[in-house]
Amino acid sequence: MNITSGTVFIPGATSGIGLGLALRLQATGSTVIVGGRRTELLQQIAAQHPGIDTVEIDTTDPASIAAAQADLAQRHPALDALVTMAGIMEPEDLRDPASLDVAERTIAVNLLGPIRLVNAFLPGLLAQPTATVMTVSSGLAYVPLAATPTYNATKAAIHSFSESLRVQLTKSNVQVIELVPPATRTTLMGQQNSDVAMPLEEFLTEVMDLLRTQPDAEQILVERVKWQRNAEAEGRYQDVLNVLSARYRD
Repeated sequence: MNITSGTVFIPGATSGIGLGLALRLQATGSTVIVGGRRTELLQQIAAQHPGIDTVEIDTTDPASIAAAQADLAQRHPALDALVTMAGIMEPEDLRDPASLDVAERTIAVNLLGPIRLVNAFLPGLLAQPTATVMTVSSGLAYVPLAATPTYNATKAAIHSFSESLRVQLTKSNVQVIELVPPATRTTLMGQQNSDVAMPLEEFLTEVMDLLRTQPDAEQILVERVKWQRNAEAEGRYQDVLNVLSARYRD
């Protein structure tokens, strides 16, 4: 991934990891476009961070994705990277019929959204000399958290989708990278003050170091996520599942 002179679109980057990554990429020399649903928040980001461009997009709406793609094709014809950051994480009690609403909403944002984004932006990326699609899964794609069953499932699906996309693009100019965050101190699930979550700035620093030193990496794995990512291969799956289950019960 070109982190010093590329043009990167990050839908879902109005806060947390997405906004942090946008600012880090801008600092290294990239042109960065932040996407989000709220016009006033996008205007605030543009005012606070000169040089960051913005576009309104709702990744649950195919028409909104198509409009954003057409807009960016005109304003940023050199766009060569897509980071499918938009996502939600909500607890579900599967014994409660109302949990179906959470599940459907999570699938629409976390799975259909990235698939639609890739479908819309891939033709333009294929037209560039080199390009990148970065998907965003989670450590919970590999060992689930009982409190968020559909979130876990969508992130496992994103991992699988990324693997297939990478194989299909093997002979193309497009690199596919899967970013695999651990629990990170953001407002997602109210983890901003969590003792078990990784500090956001530490996470971002390690991600940028990995992108710089491992330009051909298929996955970006900070040290704090490897206990989940590698649990099954290392024969620790049940132990890790027990730890996460204890957090759920607590």
